Amino acid sequence: MEEFFQEDVISIRDMDSEKLESIFGATEKILRMPPDSRRKITLGRTLGYLFFEPSTRTRLSFQAAMAATGGTSLGIADVTSSSTQKGESLADTVRIMSIYSDVLVLRHPSDGSSRFAAEVSDKPVINGGSGTEEHPTQAIQDLFTIKREKGKIDGLNIGIVGDLKYGRTVYSLLYGLGNYDVKIKKRLSFTESASLEDVIDDLDVVYVTRIQKERFPDEEEYLKVRGSYVIGLDMVKRMKSGAIIMHPLPRLDEISADIDRSRNAKYFKQAEYGKYTRAALLGLILNKNGF
Repeated sequence: MEEFFQEDVISIRDMDSEKLESIFGATEKILRMPPDSRRKITLGRTLGYLFFEPSTRTRLSFQAAMAATGGTSLGIADVTSSSTQKGESLADTVRIMSIYSDVLVLRHPSDGSSRFAAEVSDKPVINGGSGTEEHPTQAIQDLFTIKREKGKIDGLNIGIVGDLKYGRTVYSLLYGLGNYDVKIKKRLSFTESASLEDVIDDLDVVYVTRIQKERFPDEEEYLKVRGSYVIGLDMVKRMKSGAIIMHPLPRLDEISADIDRSRNAKYFKQAEYGKYTRAALLGLILNKNGF
């Protein structure tokens, strides 16, 4: 477990299957722990969060993870209320936050931002989403969801639907899946590709992402592809009985709300698992001999 102690988490590509399985094992341990024991994991430690992009699930799940394991959180959730509005550099903001906390999580619209932050921070830095590059803790959460809900990752057929050009969650997931023996089928919402309908009955996992409006160079390009795919009850009925539907959220109209209560829908469970995978990762980073 010392392999994670005081280490940065910048890219899922830095993790092999052994490291991923260590995180999954630590997550399972946390899920089994009674609350009193769980609250000792990060007791007395502080998470500093710097979110220069809007976020709900990532920031709140990190805060919830620290609270559940006994730690506290502080940081910037709204860039307009920070000193960056006065012209403070990212480097100085990171340095100051590292003084006040034991571990940092950064979400930033610029590629390379988290790696840069790790170079200037005195404390471990976790990439909470960097530009169009990666979102490693989302990938860890996604892989854990697949393993927990399907019992395995190896041997599965996985369909990825949505914005594969601008969706950093997809990149991180694909990098992570590279450690396993899986078959991946994809449908691009913005190019010609195989129809999802042609393969839906062969898939064990359907991973859906929204069209990333904020990353399109112009709104006209976005409007051309918005609403170009929707997963509804008709498609769910054609899925394998044990197949699961995932989504990193937030969703727009790509998954119909009327399938939320179906046994295939796992995106809200996926969000719940995010709290525990992040709690496990924080515990491993902050405790030399694990927990």
